[in-house]
Amino acid sequence: MSQHEELPITVAGAGSVGCYMGGLLAAAGRTVTLLTRPHLAKAVREHGLRVSDLDGRDITVAPNALSVETDPDRALDGARIVLVTVKSHDTAEMAALIAAHADQDARIVSLQNGVRNAGVLRHTLGNGRVVDAMVPFNVVQTRPAGGTPRFHRASGGTVLIEKGDGILRSLLGVPGAPAAEHDDIEAVLWGKLLVNLNNGLNALSGLPIVAQFGDRRWRGLVARQLVEGIAVLRAAGIRHAPYEGVPARVFALALRLPDALFRLAAKRIFAIDESARSSMWEDLEAGRRTEIDHLQGEIIRLAGAHGVPAPLNRAVLARVKEAERAKNGSPGLPPEDLNDAR
Repeated sequence: MSQHEELPITVAGAGSVGCYMGGLLAAAGRTVTLLTRPHLAKAVREHGLRVSDLDGRDITVAPNALSVETDPDRALDGARIVLVTVKSHDTAEMAALIAAHADQDARIVSLQNGVRNAGVLRHTLGNGRVVDAMVPFNVVQTRPAGGTPRFHRASGGTVLIEKGDGILRSLLGVPGAPAAEHDDIEAVLWGKLLVNLNNGLNALSGLPIVAQFGDRRWRGLVARQLVEGIAVLRAAGIRHAPYEGVPARVFALALRLPDALFRLAAKRIFAIDESARSSMWEDLEAGRRTEIDHLQGEIIRLAGAHGVPAPLNRAVLARVKEAERAKNGSPGLPPEDLNDAR
C-alpha cells in the first residue's frame, strides 16, 4: 500500500465537483469517503458512480471502491484530508461539523467557488490546518432513474493548490484532474471569480455554455461583466491572476469578436463540450439557493466601497435573486433583457 492510499480522504459536501474528484481519487487507489445527501448516497451505494470527461475518459467506480456516508460523524472520523466542496453559503456550517467530528490534525482543503471560504474555515478551524485551492473545470451531473450517477468534466484545467510541501499536490493530482501548486492562490481565486461571473448570465439564459457563447449578444454581456469586475478590482488594489493562462482583459476582447473569429480564438483559449452548463443553472433548476452573493455580490460590495459603477453585475444579481424566489428554474431570458443595465 502506498503512502497516498494510507491517507483517508473525506469529500465533505460531495455534489458534482466533489463526486467527480472523489471518484477519480478512488479510481487511482486513494481511500475515499463521500459525505453527501441521502438521495445521492443511496444511488452511489447501489450503483457506484461514473466519472467521464471531454478527453474521452470514462470510468465506472464500483460501490465497494469508496465509502458513502450521510452522517458527518461517520464520514469525518479518522479522515486525514478533508476536501470541502459545499456551496459558499454552507461553508460556516461545514466548518462547525469538521470541528466537531474530524481529527484535530486533519488537513482541510477548500475546493470551492468564491474568495472567502478558506477564511471562513480558518476562523473556526485555525490557520495551520486549512489550505486554499481552485478547481477550474465545470462538472455536469446526470442521474438516470435507477442507474449509475454520472459526473462529467465538461471543460479543462489544472487544480491549483496553495503553495506548501507538495504532499497535497501529489495526493490530489490524478488522471482527469491534474494539480499544481501556486504561490499566489488569492490572485488565482480572484481571477476565477471574474470568469465565474458568467455563471449568473448562463443561469439566466438557460442555454448550454457553448450555445450561449455562440451568440455574440450574450458574449457582449459576458465581456461587459468582466470589464466591470476588472475596473472594480483595480480600484480596490486586488491582484487577479490569468485564468488558465489567459488574462481577463484578453478574454473580454476575444468575447467581442465576430462569431467566426471568436470560434478560432476560443479553440486557443478554452476547451469545453456541448454539455457544459454553470452550477448556478443547476441550482436554479433544482430550486436551490445559488452562490450569486459570493460572485457578483463580491464585485458589487467592492464597487460600493470604492465608488466604481457595476450596473450589469447588479442587474444580474437582482435577476438571479428573482429566479431563486420564483423556484421555476432558469427564466430563459433573452440577452436584450439585460442590455439596459447602465
